[in-house]
Amino acid sequence: MRAHRTMQHRPMERSPNVKKNIIRVAALLLALFTVASVSAAPRNPMSVHVLDQQTGLPAEGVQVMLAKAEGDRWAVISNGTTDVDGRVAALYPPGKALDPGRYQVTFLTGAWYTQHGGTTFYPEVQVIVDVDGKLPHYHIPLLLSAYGYSTYRGS
Repeated sequence: MRAHRTMQHRPMERSPNVKKNIIRVAALLLALFTVASVSAAPRNPMSVHVLDQQTGLPAEGVQVMLAKAEGDRWAVISNGTTDVDGRVAALYPPGKALDPGRYQVTFLTGAWYTQHGGTTFYPEVQVIVDVDGKLPHYHIPLLLSAYGYSTYRGS
């Protein structure tokens, strides 16, 4: 017969590497939780995207104004500048619920062309849209060239 050895139970000692890994996993979980919280935040109800048709690239630095119809005039309620991807992701005033109505999005294309050493036939592009409020988000893309442009209802 074999002799039976009694094992002593000792608390597990953690090496410095195990402690570092536990800290790394905790930091990763915290980062994932933070990203999930930010992703769950409500999306701004209006955005724009400008692409330069001549270069095929996003048009960074285009100033954009958002105005709402108030009777027979336009009241500017927000503005922004396109980012490196040619987008203004949050054009509607932050923290405000979308108010259905008629909106005017003005792209200051002349200033953008001047900054890039060019000229354009369209110094401003104004896109007027009727927002019915049935959707949570309205996206207005602009495909831009010096002598023409096109736009559509994006998603």
